[in-house]
Amino acid sequence: MKYVILTYETADDFDARRDGERSEAYWRNWAVFGGALKAAGIVADMHGLQNAETASTIRLRAGRKLVSAGPFMEGPIQLGGYFIIEAKDAAEAQDWAAKSPAAVNGAVEVRPVL
Repeated sequence: MKYVILTYETADDFDARRDGERSEAYWRNWAVFGGALKAAGIVADMHGLQNAETASTIRLRAGRKLVSAGPFMEGPIQLGGYFIIEAKDAAEAQDWAAKSPAAVNGAVEVRPVL
């Protein structure tokens, strides 16, 4: 069954992406996680996302498109990326999610794909 692993990161984690020494360690941790998924042969797709400031939220109200700058929800953690994996069950997908670097400071959500 396919699952999406959604990674949520703190503002500090997003800052680490571009911060010299911290950037190296940040990206190395993600490379290890992505590499493990690839080595296991279970990853279908994976991508990091740009900062929440680059997001836009679209709503349709009374037939009009309303565009708001920023993410749908503001908070201490923001969506940082996703992984689509093939796992035998939710428990296996959750085990992989727990290995994500985002699980340390942020949060990781696992959902079955329809």
